[in-house]
Amino acid sequence: MTFSRKRLVLFAALIIAALVVVGFLYANSQKTRSASPKAAATAAPSSPADREDSSADSAPAVGTAPSVSAVPAGPLPGTAADVRVVHSPDKVAIDENLAAGQCKVRTVDAPAGLYLPDSACTPGAVDPAVTQDNLGSTICKSGYTNTVRAPSSDTDKIKALSLTQYGQTRASSTEYDHLISLQLGGTNAVSNLWPEPNRVGAPGTTNPKDAVETKLNKAVCWHKVTLATAQKAIATNWVTAVNDLGL
Repeated sequence: MTFSRKRLVLFAALIIAALVVVGFLYANSQKTRSASPKAAATAAPSSPADREDSSADSAPAVGTAPSVSAVPAGPLPGTAADVRVVHSPDKVAIDENLAAGQCKVRTVDAPAGLYLPDSACTPGAVDPAVTQDNLGSTICKSGYTNTVRAPSSDTDKIKALSLTQYGQTRASSTEYDHLISLQLGGTNAVSNLWPEPNRVGAPGTTNPKDAVETKLNKAVCWHKVTLATAQKAIATNWVTAVNDLGL
């Protein structure tokens, strides 16, 4: 065998040896990787129980739509934050107990008879039985308010207490008023009733707020504003409600 052929055979032997070593190292690395916890977790498909918030990623089964309560338990969407929800169509609901002198009427313009209730004492309350979907059979139906107004035998005694709570003396022109009027789905509850003073020399209980209530009722019934929007506006500030709604 010549010297060149010997070199060629030696070179081939070295290449074969190198391939054997590389193959051995590769096999060991694969075995180590398959045995590691991270690789095992990657290789096996995850079950819903192993995933964080798995329910948020899964599609709801047919027929499992969330149920909706017929009577809301809290403030209605779109109403003022503290407006309550009370169903009391035939009597005054005592939903809060106020102390004598605890409440103060806010004066906007006394000569014009523009007063606001104490929002901490009278935040307003709505009847959940009146909704945007049944306006035609409730507040937009002639005679509706007569069907839900509490009798005077019930309101008279509550009015006397309210006068004391607001620190007022009895006057023939003072109206025991629904902050959110019955025309707008208001309800008979202490949180929605307050002794509303009138302008000096007023001959009766007719006052500027009455016209606002009627205008908002028409706006709701003519679909110029939503029921919830009108309720929020009058509960927040009845003096500015019409302008606030652009009516």
